[in-house]
This record gives sequence, structure tokens and C-alpha cells, in this order.
Amino acid sequence: MNFPIYRPRRLRKNEHIRRLVRETTLSVDDLILPLFVCPGENVKKPINSMPGNFQLSIDKLVEEVKEVAELNIPGVILFGIPETKDEIGTSGYAHDGIIQSAIKAIKAAKPDTLVITDVCMCEYTSHGHCGFIKKDPLSGKLDVDNDETLKLLVKEALSHAEAGADIVAPSDMMDGRVKLIREALDENGHDNLPIMAYSAKYSSSFYGPFRDAAESPPSFGNRKTYQMDPGNTDEAIREVAQDIEEGADIVMVKPALPYLDIIRRVKDNFDYPIAAYNVSGEFSMIKAAAQNGWLDEKGTALESLSSIKRAGADMILTYWAKDAAKWLQE
Repeated sequence: MNFPIYRPRRLRKNEHIRRLVRETTLSVDDLILPLFVCPGENVKKPINSMPGNFQLSIDKLVEEVKEVAELNIPGVILFGIPETKDEIGTSGYAHDGIIQSAIKAIKAAKPDTLVITDVCMCEYTSHGHCGFIKKDPLSGKLDVDNDETLKLLVKEALSHAEAGADIVAPSDMMDGRVKLIREALDENGHDNLPIMAYSAKYSSSFYGPFRDAAESPPSFGNRKTYQMDPGNTDEAIREVAQDIEEGADIVMVKPALPYLDIIRRVKDNFDYPIAAYNVSGEFSMIKAAAQNGWLDEKGTALESLSSIKRAGADMILTYWAKDAAKWLQE
């Protein structure tokens, strides 16, 4: 059969036609808002490197969650700034820890709001690494002990589940953590609680502002020994496959914009829900450019989020969630 020459410009002349033939549509239903919870009352402390974001005490967090619900954003993911830190992150799995208390407060005020919790030790350890630290007997260097860290992550995930979390999201990148968390949840009556695994989490320079927000920079070394090398793609597929086999319900690629190719590869290889984290550095560099008059924030932000959706993400964790929800209604 002979077809006429395709002339897409005919379909670009009118806004309504463009809407009808649009292949990728960003929706408020795609968005998850990250929030930072801190001790105290009536605290709304600006995060200088992330304009428009704050460390929030629980009372202020509840106010924020109510606004999120009014905007029809499906859910939030919580990161804790504890009152005290120690070598093994005890406050991360304490019954009355900052995240555990925040979950209960949100569920009391807005029970239908989806609450996702970050499961990692970096915010709670005095050294800022994502787990239990040991000294290598050969080199004498300090590094994270994978297997000892798994025990702490299981405790943390269980404490979040018992507080009422809707999804737990291990972000530590320890080997085998999804399997042990899944087993522990099932054995303790939380078999219906999903796991959102940070499956392809790269050792990225784009995390800088987040570490200010969560007060969690490592006090020595870096996280390259347990986060992924930015040059690797096949490894991401293996990591995702392993997490799925171990029981993950949602897999994540982080960061998003520098790793759109990874999102696409995961989408093409697995028929599985994919989350992508539009991380702090991606957010802050556009914010800074917009504040200097170099970019239009709304247009650039929505284009960025749409590119993440177009690459294959089913849900996007983004600090623009509230703004995007408003922009999409205009």
C-alpha cells in the first residue's frame, strides 16, 4: 500500500489538535512529593539550596500534607532529621522516632494520603553513611558492612510498617535488602505492604542539595562503594532484576534526568511499575537559573517532568509536585 507523505506540521497548527495527538501526557496522578521532617513545633526552616522547600516539624508537616491532598497529589515520601544520631542509627528504627511519629500524625489527620517512607540509615547515623561501619582488616579503611546493615534496615522497615506506612522504600543499595525486608514484613502481618526499591541508584553529584536538606553528608569517604557507577547500564538491569526477584513491587531509577536511558531500558526489559526520582540537584539547578532570569521555571520544569514520563516512568518523585499540580490545572 502507498501512503501519502506524513506532514506532522498539519497537526501542530492548533492547540486542541496538539492535545489530541499528544503521545505523552503528564498528570498530577504521576506525582509524589518528598518532605523533610524535623524535631520541634512550629518549625518551617527554609532549605537554602532548595528554594521553596523546608524542614518541617510534625505539626507543619501535617499542614503541608493537607495541602498536598487538596491538590490531588497521590502521596508523599518522608525523610527524617532526628534529634540525635549515633553510630548505628538507633533513632531510625525507634518506636517513637521522627518518621514513625510523623506517619501516625499524618494518618490521624489525613488517613487517605499515601505515605511512603525512605528506609535508609544515612539520616540517622553520626557518620552519615547508609549503614553499619567496619574497618577492612587488609586496607584498614572504613566501609559499610552490607550484612550487618541489612539487620538495621529490616528493623527500620518494620517500624515504619507498624506506624502505618503505606509503602516502604529502601534506598540504601545494600545487596539482598529487599528479600529480607519482604520476609520480615510477611512474617509480621504486613504481607500486603508494597516495597518501592531504589533499584538503580547511581553515585551522583546531583544529590548535593538533598544532603543539606536531610543533614546527611558522609563524614568520611563517599558512597561509591555501594551506589552505582554512572558509566554502567547493564548493571542497572541486573540490579532491577534482582530486586524484582526478591519481592519488590515498584522499582526506581535515581536520579532521573541524567539517566533517562536507564528508565527506558528498565521499561523495555520489565513489565513492572517504575518510579523515577527527579532529585534535588535537578530541581535546584533549574530553580537557580529561573531566579537569574535565564530560564522559564514553569516551562522548563514541566518539560523535564514530561521527559521523565516519556522515558517510561509511571510515577515521579519531585520537589515540583505542588507547583506542577497547579500548573497542570491552568
